Amino acid sequence: MRRFDLSFFLFVVTAAAPLPAQAGLPLVDVRSVDPTIVVELRYAGPNNLTGHALYPPGTPALVRPEVAQRLSVAQRFLRRRSHGLKIWDAYRSRSVQAQLWQAAPANDYVADPETINGSLHNWGLAVDATLVNSRNQAVMMPTDFDDFRPAAMLNYQGTNRYIRSNLTLLQAAMGEAGFYGLRREWWHFIAPDWKKYVPDPDLRLGVTGKSPRSKS
Repeated sequence: MRRFDLSFFLFVVTAAAPLPAQAGLPLVDVRSVDPTIVVELRYAGPNNLTGHALYPPGTPALVRPEVAQRLSVAQRFLRRRSHGLKIWDAYRSRSVQAQLWQAAPANDYVADPETINGSLHNWGLAVDATLVNSRNQAVMMPTDFDDFRPAAMLNYQGTNRYIRSNLTLLQAAMGEAGFYGLRREWWHFIAPDWKKYVPDPDLRLGVTGKSPRSKS
């Protein structure tokens, strides 16, 4: 089993593509920064909690430039270990957030789009990511995307050593790049400097100090 220093994760839970004009955020396409990162946006197809596509065909994975650079750091870490990143979600519009809220209202996983901060996805500050092998094929992880069972917790409780090793590797790579994890969703990662960008960081989206617990 691979071993990494996960002390960073001992908390409860981190060419330019044009952004849709209504969002008004500086975003870049992840693959313009590192084309080796695999992108499979789950909300561009039916394999998500709503059961249908929420993004138009060809939607890129957009994030803030500094987030894209951090993802590139994580990717280099993984490539040295014969693995890589796959991005399941990145920037998400408020209109899509509203559709997710309608599909799963008032739960502990989906952020209310009507709050001032909404989801950190709405600010290009969060990504949903998983692991692929050297051939860009999926590897075993605790759950699939948008799985809200206890099995999706950040701290894997199962007994499969291969799954545990894969999750540890993903967390080590994202920790190396400075991201925080989310307690209830092993795939969700938050940029460490998110407070610089949201309109009211004192609301903290459930965050205490350096322990983000924001909803998706």
